[in-house]
Amino acid sequence: MQVDTKQTFEFIITVFEWAGVAVLVLGAVLSAMSSVRAQFLQRPRLQSDPAILTALRQNLGRTILLGLELLVIADIINSVAIDQSLLSVATLGLLVLVRTFLSWSLEVEMDGEWPWQRARSGNDSRERLD
Repeated sequence: MQVDTKQTFEFIITVFEWAGVAVLVLGAVLSAMSSVRAQFLQRPRLQSDPAILTALRQNLGRTILLGLELLVIADIINSVAIDQSLLSVATLGLLVLVRTFLSWSLEVEMDGEWPWQRARSGNDSRERLD
């Protein structure tokens, strides 16, 4: 029984792509359900609580970051193991740049400061539990 390496890598890539999409969908649904529960079941009132919206945005941001990480893993495996061309590497480089910019933007959106500012101030909000 001979295992085709290319098919194996394509299967692994597919698994990471599906995992990334699943994280995005499930994370969005769970974040929304958590916010709805907090708004209507734990604190029933007519006005919206700004802390609930902030928590929703932070949870969605974390979901997007994790989903992107899994999708980038799939792209890296594809570029290194299957499509070893200059165009593939350039595409991967562009994806990593976009992902890095998006990641930083999401972190600023979630935490209100750049990652290096948080490290200097010792205010690492990722250690908190929501």
